[in-house]
Amino acid sequence: MNTPADILTLKQINAMGQPEFVERLGGIFEHSPWVAEGAYGERPFESVQHLHDSMVETARKAEPTRILALLKAHPDLATRLQVTPLSAAEQQGAGLDRLTPEEFKQLTELNAAYTAKFEFPFILAVRGKNKDDIINAISRRVNRSLQEEWDQALEEIGKITRFRLEDLLTEE
Repeated sequence: MNTPADILTLKQINAMGQPEFVERLGGIFEHSPWVAEGAYGERPFESVQHLHDSMVETARKAEPTRILALLKAHPDLATRLQVTPLSAAEQQGAGLDRLTPEEFKQLTELNAAYTAKFEFPFILAVRGKNKDDIINAISRRVNRSLQEEWDQALEEIGKITRFRLEDLLTEE
């Protein structure tokens, strides 16, 4: 994903002004730079975990309409809709770019049912998972309550964003 030249240190992050901070970290939460803007005031960050916790807390404390917009900003898994480079790389790593036509149809139908029920796309941290894990997860989760899925989606976003920060930052 990132080359060594792209890796930032925590010291660099803590020294940034807000515009650069938001520019560099604004994409960690899918199409939601407001999360980085909100976390900026918590500097200096003692660790990547502290930075991540501040960002997650900013997202979780937002107004429900803003949280819903964050949820809706995530792409459906395995669709051919435009996704961010980070999402595309994550989905490719899980094999979602290599689905059979039957698997693609099944996942498309499950995504449609999920989105119709919850009004936001199915969100799952796909790193370390394969296409079968993903299809099994959405098959289970589509039958849950809205509150269970709202909470689960935010938890998954926390996992996704933690991976993204770990890929981008070093504590040295």
